[in-house]
Amino acid sequence: MSNLLVLEGPAARSGFRLHKLKRQLGLKAPIFARFVHLLWVDGKLEPDALARGEALLRYGPETDLPEQSGSLLATVVPRAGTISPWSSKATDIFHICGLSAVQRVERGVRWFADPGDHSPELAAALFDRMTERAVSDADLGSVFEALPPAPMATVALASDGPEALARANESLGLALSPDEVDYLCTAYRDLERDPTDVELMMFAQANSEHCRHKIFNASWEVDGDSQDLSLFEMIRNTYRQINGEGILSAYSDNAAVIEGPSISRFGLSPEDDGYRYEEAPVHILMKVETHNHPTAIAPFPGAATGSGGEIRDEGAVGRGSKPKAGLTGFTTSHLNIPGYSQPWEIGTGKPAHMVSALDIMLDGPIGAAGFNNEFGRPALAGYFRTFEQAGRTPGEVRGYHKPVMIAGGVGTVRAEHIHAQEFPQGAKLVVLGGPAMLIGLGGGAASSMGSGESRSDLDFASVQRDNAEMERRCQEVIDRCCALGEDNPILLIHDVGAGGLSNALPELVKDAGRGGSFALRSVPNADPGMTPLEIWCNEAQERYVLAVGAVALEQFEAICTRERCPYAVVGEATQVERLKVADSEFGNTPVDLPLSVLFGKPPKMHRSFERQAPPASELTTGAIALGEAVERVLRFPAVASKHFLITIGDRSITGLVAREQMVGPWQVPVADAAVTFSGYRGYEGEAFAMGERSPLALIDPAASARMAICEALSNLCSAPVPQLRRVVLSANWMAACGDSAEDQALFDAVRVAGMELCPALGIAVPVGKDSLSMRTRWEDHEVVSPMTLIVSAFAPSPDVRGTLTPQLQREADTRLLLVDLGNGRNRLGGSALAQCYGQLGDRAPDLDAPALFVEFFNGVQALSEAGILKAYHDRSDGGMFACAAEMAFAGRCGLDLEVSEPDVLAALFAEELGCIVQVHESEVETVVNTFPSLRCLDVGAPNTAGDITIRQHGEVLYQSDRVRLQQCWSETSYQMQRLRDDPDCADEEFAAIAEDDVGLNAKVGFDPDEDISGVFSIGHRPRIAVLREQGVNGQVEMAAAFERAGFDPVDVHMSDLLSGRKRLEDFPALVACGGFSYGDVLGGGGGWAKSVLYHEPVREAFAEFFAGDGLALGVCNGCQMLSQLKAIIPGADNWPRFVRNRSEQFEGRTVLVRINDNASPWLTEMSGSVLPIAVAHGEGRAEFAGDAQRGFDRLRGQVCMQYVDSNHAATQRYPANPNGATNGLAGLTAADGRVLIMMPHPERVFRAYQNAWRDEAWREDGPWMRLFRNGRFALG
Repeated sequence: MSNLLVLEGPAARSGFRLHKLKRQLGLKAPIFARFVHLLWVDGKLEPDALARGEALLRYGPETDLPEQSGSLLATVVPRAGTISPWSSKATDIFHICGLSAVQRVERGVRWFADPGDHSPELAAALFDRMTERAVSDADLGSVFEALPPAPMATVALASDGPEALARANESLGLALSPDEVDYLCTAYRDLERDPTDVELMMFAQANSEHCRHKIFNASWEVDGDSQDLSLFEMIRNTYRQINGEGILSAYSDNAAVIEGPSISRFGLSPEDDGYRYEEAPVHILMKVETHNHPTAIAPFPGAATGSGGEIRDEGAVGRGSKPKAGLTGFTTSHLNIPGYSQPWEIGTGKPAHMVSALDIMLDGPIGAAGFNNEFGRPALAGYFRTFEQAGRTPGEVRGYHKPVMIAGGVGTVRAEHIHAQEFPQGAKLVVLGGPAMLIGLGGGAASSMGSGESRSDLDFASVQRDNAEMERRCQEVIDRCCALGEDNPILLIHDVGAGGLSNALPELVKDAGRGGSFALRSVPNADPGMTPLEIWCNEAQERYVLAVGAVALEQFEAICTRERCPYAVVGEATQVERLKVADSEFGNTPVDLPLSVLFGKPPKMHRSFERQAPPASELTTGAIALGEAVERVLRFPAVASKHFLITIGDRSITGLVAREQMVGPWQVPVADAAVTFSGYRGYEGEAFAMGERSPLALIDPAASARMAICEALSNLCSAPVPQLRRVVLSANWMAACGDSAEDQALFDAVRVAGMELCPALGIAVPVGKDSLSMRTRWEDHEVVSPMTLIVSAFAPSPDVRGTLTPQLQREADTRLLLVDLGNGRNRLGGSALAQCYGQLGDRAPDLDAPALFVEFFNGVQALSEAGILKAYHDRSDGGMFACAAEMAFAGRCGLDLEVSEPDVLAALFAEELGCIVQVHESEVETVVNTFPSLRCLDVGAPNTAGDITIRQHGEVLYQSDRVRLQQCWSETSYQMQRLRDDPDCADEEFAAIAEDDVGLNAKVGFDPDEDISGVFSIGHRPRIAVLREQGVNGQVEMAAAFERAGFDPVDVHMSDLLSGRKRLEDFPALVACGGFSYGDVLGGGGGWAKSVLYHEPVREAFAEFFAGDGLALGVCNGCQMLSQLKAIIPGADNWPRFVRNRSEQFEGRTVLVRINDNASPWLTEMSGSVLPIAVAHGEGRAEFAGDAQRGFDRLRGQVCMQYVDSNHAATQRYPANPNGATNGLAGLTAADGRVLIMMPHPERVFRAYQNAWRDEAWREDGPWMRLFRNGRFALG
C-alpha cells in the first residue's frame, strides 16, 4: 500500500524575489513561499531511510533567507496528469541512493500571505495554470493519483454526415479546411467505417499548415495570370541555379547539410571509451525554426521548447547528428517598461489569454537560454526588434502581439550518417526519451491559426514543457551510436515535435517506404488516465523516434542503459504501407489507415490577389532636433544594447567558440557574426549571422527581403568567408496570410529572394520555415504583423583567426571609412529614426543591383585577408551614427564624425547597406580603390578624449561624450535587467560604464606555449577519468584539454561506477566536469554528490581515491559536487557550498581570476598570474556556515583563485565578481593541493583563440593550458 509523506522544504523564493512580487501584486504586507516535498512511499520509511530522504532534500542557500510571515494561502503543485522534470530527476536520485521504496517524489510551493490579502485572485496570480494547480492539504495525495485509462471516441460520420466532422473540427481544434473535411468524408466512405478521434487529430497535425506548408505549396494567380511556380518552387530555384554545389542534403530532412572541412576530429572510441583524434570530414548542418504561438501564450516554456525542438532537429539528421551552436531571436510589439515610457509606444492593449511584450522579453529569453545552457549548446547570435504602429488605414495596428521567436543553429554530421539507411520489414521502431504526458496537444494545428481564433483552453493545451536534461541524455545516446560509424545501430531518426508520435512515427516509416504496426500501451506514459488520442498525439518534449535493426537492438539498449536514457520498442516496420496502432487496454485499434490516406493529396490550395500599391506617407523630419534624435535612436530596442539577452546564455560551452557576441576588453555586445571551430586542432570553422528588416515590408516587401538577405551577409562578412557561393541561407517567413495585401507582400518577397537576388549572388536557400498566421484578434481589436523574413546565413570558414570585430583600436593616424551600397541615396523609410517619431516613410533603403553587393563582399574579404582592416561593423538599424557609436563603445574611445551631405539626419540615420571600417590613413586609397562602383566616404576618426562630436564642413552640430551615449544605448537593457534580476547588480553594472576602467587585461608569469609536460607525453599517457553524471555537458572539451597535455582521457559515467563496469582505483587522476547534473534539482551538484555519499560502495571508492596520491579537479558543476564530498576529502573540512548567484540569474561572462600562492600541483608556477577565463553558472556563490568572512579566513592558503577587477584586486563588485562570492572566491584546494575545485572553466579556453578576449601575444595555447600540463607533469 502506498502512502503520502509530506516533508517541508527550504524557502522557495529569495527576499528580493518576494519583495518584487509584493510590489507587482500591490500588496501592503509581505508574502512568503516555501517548498514542500511530497513522497509517494511503498509502505513506510524506516527511521534511517527517512533521515536519508530528509538529507537528500536539504538544498539551496541556508543564509540570508527571508523570514516566514502570514498564513497559508495556497499550495501549488504540478498540474494533474503531469510529472515535473524536477520530480523525474529527484526520483532517480532517491532510487540511486537506496530509497527504492519512494516510488516518486514531487515538489510543490506553499504560499503564505497576510490574512487580509487572502483572495482567490491572489492565489491564482501565484502559479502558471498551464503547468500548475492549487490544492488543499487534504488533496495533496491527488498529485499521485492515477486515473483509469480513458477510451477512444469515434465520430459518427456515416450517420451524421459532414456535420459530425465539422463538430469534431471545432471541439478538437483541428483547424481543418472545408476541402480537407470533404477529403476525409470521401476517404472514410471508401474505408466503410467511421473515423476515430485519434485518426482525425493525427491527420490534422500531419496536414496542418505548420507541417505541410500549404500556402508555400499553393498555386498562385496574380492579376488574373496563373503563376508557373509555387512559393516553395521559387525557393528551390536557388538550389537549382547552383546545381546544389556544396550542398549534401536539402529540403528532405530535419536540417540542411553542406560540405565541411576534413580535420582531426576528436571523439569517443567505442572500443574502450577513450577519446581519440581521427582524420575525417566534418560536415556542417543548419536549421532555424520558429515557435511563435506558444511563446505568445507562455513565454518561458514556449521559448524553451522552441529552442529544445530546434536542437532535436539538429540531432536527428539522417542516422544521427550533433548540435553545436545556436542562435535566438525575438520580434515583439513595444515593451512599455513601467516607469520608462518611450515616445514611440502607443499602448494598444492585448487579449487576456496572451502575455504582454514586456513579459515575453522578461521570460522568453530566459526559457530559450536556459534550455541551451542545460543542454550544453552555446547561443552565439541573435536579434531583437520591437515594432508597433498605428496602421495606414483607420483602426489598423501593425505589430507583433503574436511574437516572432526564432531558434536555430549549426551542427555536425558524419559523412556516413547524412542519409538514412533503408530498414527492412521487422526493424524495431523505438521511442527514445521522456514519457508521454498530457501537455502540448494539437500544437501543429494551433500554430497554424491566428492568435485569438481558437479557444483559450486550446491555446494553453498547445504549449509544451521543457526538460533539457532529458534531451541531453538522448543526445548522449545518439552520440555514442554515431561513434560506431558504419555500425551505428540507428538506421533512421526523427525528432518528436508538433503532433507528437502521431506525426513522428508515420513520417519515420513513410520516409523508409514502409508501414508500421504499433502497440499503444508500449509508449512510455506518465499519465495512465490519458485517452488513446492523448497518448498518441501529445507533444511531450525531449523525445525521438528511430528505427533500429533487430540484430542491433541489444547494443542500442546497452547504450541507453549506460546513459540512463528511457526508451521503448513501440512497434515494427511492415512491408505494407499501412499504419496500425493497437490498444491492448481496450482490445481495439485506434488507428488503422493506409499511409496514402494520412499523407494523401487533399485538394491543392490556391491563392490569388490583385496588385495594389502599399499605402505610404512621406517622412517628415523638419521638426526633429539632432540631439534628441541621437538619444531616441540609441534607446530604441532594435538599436539599443542587447546585453540583457546575452549574459544569461552560456557562450563558451564546447570549447569550440571562436567569436561570440561580446567584444573587446569591456565585453560590449556588438559582434556581427558567430564563429566556431570545427575541432580542437587547426583553425577551420563555421560562421553564421542573422539579418531582418521587417518594418520595410510595409513600404516595399521586395526591398525588405533584399535588405534582410544582405544584412545577414554583411554581418557574415566580418568572418573569413572567401567565397560567397559557399554561403547558404535559412529563410524564415512570417505573414498574416488570408488578406490580399499580405499575400501580395509574401509573394513578392519570396519571388525576389528565390528568383532574383539569391540566384544572382550564387547562394542557395536549402532550409527554412514559415509561420503564416501572424494576426492577433480580440474583441474589436486586431494587430497584424508586417510580412517578416528572418534570414540566417551560414558558411564554412578556412581560418577563424581572421574574424573582424567592431572594436575601434586606439591607434593614431587611423580613419573611419563608410562603404555605402546606397551610393548616397540615404533613404530613411522604415528606419529606427522614423519609428522613434511614430512614422514609417515611403522610400525604403534597398540593394539597387546584386553586382554591388558582390563587389562589397569580395572587397571586404580581400581587405581583411590582406590585414588592412582594423575594425569592421555593418550599417543597419540606427544607420551610420549607431554603427560608429557601437564601434566606439567597444573601444571605449571618442569619435570625431564628419557629415558631408546637406541632409544631416539622412546621412547619419539612413539604414542603407554598407559598413564602416577602421584603417590606417596610409591605406585609405587602397580601400577606396577596392570598391570602384561604391561610394566610400571618410567619415571621421576615433579619439582618446572620449568626446563624440558630429561636424558638417567643420561646424560642430552635436557634441556629447562616450559615457553618456553608451548609457543611453544601454539603458533599455539596464531597465529590463533591473526588472528581471537583482536590481543592485544591474545598478553596479550600469554604473561601470562611466568608470575609468582598463577592462580585461592579463598578467602572465610564465610562457603559455611552453610544454612542460612534453618530455613525458612521448610515450606513456596516464589515464584520467573524465567523470560525468546525467546532465553533465562539458566532458568533451575537458577531455580535449587533457589529451593536449599528454593524458589518455577516458569517459567514465557514474553508471559505470555504480555498476562496477569501471573502478576509480584504475585511474591516477580524475576530473569532475561541468554541466547540470540531474538538472541541479537538489542544488548545484547536490544530486550528484548525494548519489556518491549515499551509495556505500561508490562512497568507499571515492574516499579511497582521495586518501591516496591521485589528483582530482572539479570544474563548475564538478566543483559544486566535490565541495559537497568534503567529508571524504582530507583537508577539505572548511570548504563552503556553492549556491545561487547574487544576481539570481545564470551568468555567462568572461572575467579575471587571480591565482594566489598555493600548494597545488595543478597550479605550479602560476601563482601571481591574472588571467581571463569563462564563467557559466547559476549557482557559483560560495556560502559558508555562519559568518562568511570567518569562513573565508579559515581557508587562508586554500583559496587559490579569486575574482579580481581590472586593477587585479579581489572584488565583490558585479559583474567582475559574477556570483557575489565572499572576497571573490573562485577556486579552492584541499590542504595538500592535490584536489582543486573551481567555478570558472579553464577547459574552454586552453587555446588562445577560444578566449572572448585575448592578449595579442597569445598565439596557439592560452595560459590556462598550463593547468592541464601541470597535472601531467605532477604525475611524472
